Amino acid sequence: MSDLGHVLVLAGGLSYEREVSLRSGRRVSEVLRATGIDVEARDTDASLVPSILADPPDAVFVTLHGGAGEDGAIRSVLELLNVPYVGADPDACRVAFDKPTAKAVVRSVGLRTPESVTLPKETFHDLGATVVLGRIVEHLGLPLFVKPARGGSALGASIVRTAEELPAAMVGCFAYGDTALIERYVDGVEVAVSVVDVGNGPVALPAVEIVPDEGVYDYAARYTAGHTEFFAPARLSAQAAAACAETAVTAHTALGLRDISRTDLIVDATGTPYFLEVNVAPGMTETSLLPMAAEAAGQDLGDLCHALLRNAASRSHA
Repeated sequence: MSDLGHVLVLAGGLSYEREVSLRSGRRVSEVLRATGIDVEARDTDASLVPSILADPPDAVFVTLHGGAGEDGAIRSVLELLNVPYVGADPDACRVAFDKPTAKAVVRSVGLRTPESVTLPKETFHDLGATVVLGRIVEHLGLPLFVKPARGGSALGASIVRTAEELPAAMVGCFAYGDTALIERYVDGVEVAVSVVDVGNGPVALPAVEIVPDEGVYDYAARYTAGHTEFFAPARLSAQAAAACAETAVTAHTALGLRDISRTDLIVDATGTPYFLEVNVAPGMTETSLLPMAAEAAGQDLGDLCHALLRNAASRSHA
């Protein structure tokens, strides 16, 4: 039996990533129960706070993706309730969740990240879309990658290979957020590096290489089995793999994250990794990258989640 009395897994929420979050929550609940933990899975509704007050859990595992799950809001509530949870604190979440801000932080500690422009919808319209987009193409060149400044699961994200494709990409991006991040596209190997810390400092798991069938790792490619081929560990040289691990741990530390994170990178032809973004609540579904990385490292996912919860619970007694 577990040394934890009972734990709460939060999943669902009201973001665009609700269905993915529910799948993550189910997976985490299943693997934790297999380790002997008494698991309660809950959505974020009006009954959540009264339930926690009536029967406080030993720790909470947050599998909420996007919105309140990653912008620090739910974690702020958990702190008000004095309930320990796995993952970064609210302040760190707010910084990491905003992609342009996260890029600025990691750049300040020497990491490479693609050159970019951040453009709110109001500026896009007020200054004249045609003129502004023309200058962006002149400044950054082509191809480009457009994505919402906040959010995940590649919703609203697209590759732009010609100037004529950029207006439609911006419209698609603004459907999922009020600010667009337009990056210079870096051609290379797409990898994700998960970082975990169960109390002995952050450690990078093996990089997972992502090869989508259609060439773009979009929402369907992420969550539909068979649409993407994964290699864990990634097919990188030892030197490039070490550079990716170092980049992910450096980003995790610079952004003030704790317990768990996943950093998305592009490795160019020289083996140099470029930071794209970081996720403070990585997906835990059957097609998600952190579980693949844990398996590649020879770690049981249930044992890892158990250790993360135990470490979080220990903070409340410190």
